[in-house]
Formats: sequence, structure tokens, C-alpha cells
Amino acid sequence: MFTRGQNAHSEDDLISVSLPTWSNTKIFPGGRTDPEILKLEAMSTKEWFLERYGGVPCPPKGRVFDEFSMKIHTGTGGMFEFDPSLPTLLWVDPGFASAYAVEVAQIHGDDVYLVDEIYEQGMITSDIIKIAQTRPWWSNVKGGAIDVAAKQHQGTVPVADIWASEGKVVLGSQRVEIRDGIERVKNFLIVNPKTNASRLHINASRCKGIISEMGGCPSPISNQTAVYSWKKDREGNIVGETPEDRNNHGVKAVAYGLINSFGYTNPIKNAKIKFF
Repeated sequence: MFTRGQNAHSEDDLISVSLPTWSNTKIFPGGRTDPEILKLEAMSTKEWFLERYGGVPCPPKGRVFDEFSMKIHTGTGGMFEFDPSLPTLLWVDPGFASAYAVEVAQIHGDDVYLVDEIYEQGMITSDIIKIAQTRPWWSNVKGGAIDVAAKQHQGTVPVADIWASEGKVVLGSQRVEIRDGIERVKNFLIVNPKTNASRLHINASRCKGIISEMGGCPSPISNQTAVYSWKKDREGNIVGETPEDRNNHGVKAVAYGLINSFGYTNPIKNAKIKFF
């Protein structure tokens, strides 16, 4: 409807108007080149920036993380291995019938390295903790992040409490909207033109679960293609603004972890803005 309304000769008797964020020169006196606007643009993917700040609808494509590249974001043969001199963070998205994902992260400055992963089906939290305790990075674990639902009491002991009691690992949590979580992960996949590198680095031999969700390899559980994708109709057209809620446990775990460690992409997300 927005696109149809942009046509000056629309047969629908419809007019659409777009007001980008920078049109509010009371708050952004520099307009399109205001320092805050340029900062937001540098921190966002092109589509997110145009849609959220530019007022331009940008329909998504097939896979959610089309920025992902095996060549750019992964490494094998000793690359992105566990560094015993650094703390380890566990980023967790619990599951049972689909997958239980634990992404093992180490932070080097502004960069994140996924050095290992636990990606299992049909296992409860106690089983996952036992697997984690056998890994070489376990003694370096200093916390992490988990889905906010894991702290809820639903007739059983909350998953986060099991991690605390059996694993002695305290996992932080906060509510993360789907699109905000996706954009945060995309932000770390963006390639810096100066360094030709991204801020997210994934060990290809150990983290096949999340790589499969991004479209880089078959699922380690089913050995079939299982990519986190946008909803489509029968003709293959993208429908709605949220993806299919499947093949996403690893990427959701990373979204929780990135937001817990670095905050949101949008520095003014929680600011109280007054409009004139």
C-alpha cells in the first residue's frame, strides 16, 4: 500500500508519505548528515537503516542472515580456537524437540569468537551441563545469557536455575524482540570496509549448528538443509515481518548474548524523545 501510494497517478485514491528520522531537525539539527544519524547508519545494515530511520519499506529476502559467508565469517585448521587466557561466556537457547543450543563465546576487544557449540536434540538441561563440563573451556566460564523464558516458573524448576545450581553458572536475561535480535546479529556480520573483516568469527568445525541456521551447511541433527528463513506464501513471496520460528536456536542464543554483552544496536532505543 505504501508503494502504491507513492504513485502520483494512483488509481486507489491513495497517497503515502514518508518522514525519515532526520526530518525532525529539532532533535537532529544536521538533518541527513547529523552525527547521530551517521552513527546509526554505520551501526546498522542497509535495509534496517532505511526502514527504521529512513521510512523506506525494505522487504526481506529468503534466508534471514543473507550477510553470512563461510569465507568471511568462519575458519578451520586452528582458526578461532578456544583461548585459555580469556574468559568464556555461554549463550543459551533451550530446546528439546528441535534443538538445545549453547554457543560458546570469547570476546577479544570489540570482536566475538564462537569457539565451540553444544547443539543437541532430545536432551534436558542437566544433560547439556554434563556435556559442557567435559569441554576444555568449562573452567573458564564466567557467565553468559539465556532466553528470558528460561527464568519463568511453569510448574518445573526454571532452566536458568538449573544452570545456576548444577553448573554454578549465572546466566543473564532480558526480553529481546525478534527483529532487534536479528539486527544485532546482522550488525556483527557486517564487513568493515577498512579491515575487510566482521566482528563475529565462527569456528567452522565446532559450530555447525548455528552455521546451518545461517545457510552454510546441513543441520548436524538432521543432516538436511535447515536454514532460518522468512515466511513465504505458496508462490515464494515473503510474507510478514517475522521469520519462521524454526531453525533458529543458535542464532537466538547469539542474539541474547550480544545484547547482554554489548547492548542494542540502536543507542537511542530506550531514550525518551520529545517531538515538537
